[in-house]
This record gives sequence, structure tokens and C-alpha cells, in this order.
Amino acid sequence: MERRVLGRGGLVVSAMGLGCMGMSDFYGPHDDAESVRTIHRALALGVNFLDTSDMYGPHTNERLVGRAVREWGGGRERVVIATKFGILRDPENPKFRGYSSKPEYVKRACEGSLERLGVETIDLYYQHRVDPDTPIEETVGAMAELVKEGKVRHLGLSEASVETILRAAKVHPIAALQSEFSLWTRDYEATHVPVLRELGIGFVPYSPLGRGFLTGRIKTTEGLDESDFRRRNPRFQGENLERNLRIVAGIEALAARKGCTAGQLALAWVMAQGKDVVPIPGTKHVTYVEENAGAAEVKLSAEELRELDAIAPVGAAAGERYPVAALGSLNR
Repeated sequence: MERRVLGRGGLVVSAMGLGCMGMSDFYGPHDDAESVRTIHRALALGVNFLDTSDMYGPHTNERLVGRAVREWGGGRERVVIATKFGILRDPENPKFRGYSSKPEYVKRACEGSLERLGVETIDLYYQHRVDPDTPIEETVGAMAELVKEGKVRHLGLSEASVETILRAAKVHPIAALQSEFSLWTRDYEATHVPVLRELGIGFVPYSPLGRGFLTGRIKTTEGLDESDFRRRNPRFQGENLERNLRIVAGIEALAARKGCTAGQLALAWVMAQGKDVVPIPGTKHVTYVEENAGAAEVKLSAEELRELDAIAPVGAAAGERYPVAALGSLNR
């Protein structure tokens, strides 16, 4: 597996990571044993960049990732662990979402993540969502203190606006921005990516497979578990779904000609956007992590990239990428 560098601080990761969220939350039933096998298979394939958060579960996903790394036996130093803070959840009220990035909370959250992961240092520590009530300078200042203390190696932001990124980078070097990006979510291509490159910040796209939609395996939400987030996602509803299926049909047709899966083609497109781009497709199954890793071998010609641009131009996807209640936390 190719290696790429995130940020000017020299954080070296596999060219593709593994999003671990769905192993514990948001995408229906989960099987911890299969999830551990999936993580182990990813590591065996050279996918050494694992992404989690304290809000997944909440808290249970960090424990799962920590357990998998310990049981792998290949050495903690060969794994890059990224986790996040900043979104508050109440286990007694699943619908509750709050935000805090106050300095004292940042440090408390980090201690909790270190304990659950069972590690002494977090390789990449993200602010999961920007807290509108706390100046970013104060938040990143507290994160920078964690670096000085040796509890964190590199800092990241998630779904932050360009203005917030610029302000944050004046306080401490930022290694990566994590935001949604794929063939059907190209929002930040023109606004954020040029700024990231000017500042030397890596880009870590989450949901690079459009929450599984771009694999072509989801034609309807009827087979999804009642707890699956996608049942409430606007892009999976009614006329939006029908329109978005046309995008997938185009991807599937090109993939068939190229001899790969639609998912591999969609991932290859993301990886082709630059050596500073590291997608983190999520899965909780060994079969799919193997398929995703195979995307690293799919090379796209200039003509194929143009064809994909025509199939899925900027703004082609129908529907917002989150329900209305969650949109306010993005790009702020």
C-alpha cells in the first residue's frame, strides 16, 4: 500500500485509511468480532490509518479500535490512530447533540480517549465539529498543549470553514482537514482544497463512497435496518434517490469497462485528486475492506477522469448530504 504524508509535520499514513464508525454506530447492527477481524485484515493489507471518535457509540468505538490494535500483535508503532472530540452525546437520549471545544473540555476529552484506546499518545487528534461558542484560537491552543505534553502528535479539524482553518493554522500547524468528499459530494473542491494546499494541510475525505451508495449495492432503503442513518438521509429519499441512481449507473458502466467494481472506481477517483488526499472508507466487513484496498491498484487515465467529471459534476447529487438539523454544524 502506497504511503502519503498529511501536513508539513511529516505524518505518514497509508494512502487509504479505515473509517471505523459503522462498527459501533449509525449503520445498523454490528458484530465486534467481525469488526476486529476487519481491522486486522486492513492492517495486514497495509491500511494502517484507523479513524474513530469519542462520539461513536458513544465511547464504544474507541474501545473496540484499541482492543483490535492490541490483539493484532503487529506493534502499536505500525498503526496510526486518529480520534476526535467536540460532539456531545447523551446515552440516555440518542437524539441529543451538543458541542464543546472549551480548553478544559478538550483536555478532559483527550484523557478519556487515551484511556479507552489504551494508548499513551494519539497520532492525530481532530476537533470533530467547530464549537460556535468557543474561539478556535482557544481550542487549538489547548490542543497544542496536548502536543507539548506528548499526549497528541498531530492536530486536525473536521468540517471547518476556510476562515476557521486560517485562524487555527496561526496557532499551531494543522496536519489534516477531515470533511465529506466523494464523486457526489464535491462541495469543498473549489473552496477548501486550494487553501489546504497553500497551508500544507492534508485532506482526509470521509464517506468517499457516498455512505456506500456509490458501490451500487444500495438501490433502495427498504433493506436497511431501522436504526440505519441512511433511512433519514435526504439523498436516499424518493426522487432524490432515483436521480442519484443515475450517477451510480454511469459509475457502474465505466467500472465494468475497466474491470473493477463501482466502489473501487469511486475510491480511485478520490485518491487521484492528489497525493495529499487520503480517503477513509468505512466498513465493518472483511470482504469490503479487501475490495476497498484493491482500489489502490486502479489507475485512472486523463480521459477516464474527464468521463467521471461528466458523470458526476460538482453539484450533481440530489438532496442535502445531512438532514436539516445537522447542516448547521458543517463548514463553520
